[in-house]
Amino acid sequence: MPVASASMPTKERILGAAEELFARHGFEGASLRQLTAAAGVNLAAVNYHFGSKDRLIEEVFRRRLDQLNSRRLAGLQKIAGEPGTTIEDVLAAFIAPALELSHDGNGSLFMRVLARAFAEHDDTLRKFLSDNYGHVMRQFTAEFARLLPHLSKEELYWRVDLVTGALTHAMSGFGMIQRKSDVPEQRHREQTAEHLIRFAAAGLKSP
Repeated sequence: MPVASASMPTKERILGAAEELFARHGFEGASLRQLTAAAGVNLAAVNYHFGSKDRLIEEVFRRRLDQLNSRRLAGLQKIAGEPGTTIEDVLAAFIAPALELSHDGNGSLFMRVLARAFAEHDDTLRKFLSDNYGHVMRQFTAEFARLLPHLSKEELYWRVDLVTGALTHAMSGFGMIQRKSDVPEQRHREQTAEHLIRFAAAGLKSP
């Protein structure tokens, strides 16, 4: 039975079905036959819109990451280089848009897809992510470096990498802290951001 609405444009149906299948089964585990059944399309439609499975995987990432990183960079641009900017300010610009995405519609599904991109050690996909979105991390890391001049480049990279891992975990919804029934979704997201920013700032600023 298709998981995507027949009223959606064909390309969006394929992307939505692909995101769900990749989250459940991984990139190798999700077959094109499963995809066409879930999206309610034929193989010709997949080939027409994407050309190959690798290209489809890339477009699943573009659909989410282009918007996410545009918001991140817009937030960073407002504070980068300013004398009053704090580590917490930079972390908020990096973390808050990601948590909003993870709680927006199928955003949590995409977070699981993102986690699989690193867990499955797909070199082609990692290169795609590095080539297209590596500049975002470099800009944030440059601002962290400005605010943390006592850290060596290697030490800073270790700490930023661990912060990113903690964020990915928080976004995936797999953690021990789940939203209580009496806590609104937005407040839970705000609490997650507050705790993560405080935790990450302490790690980054540690001597």
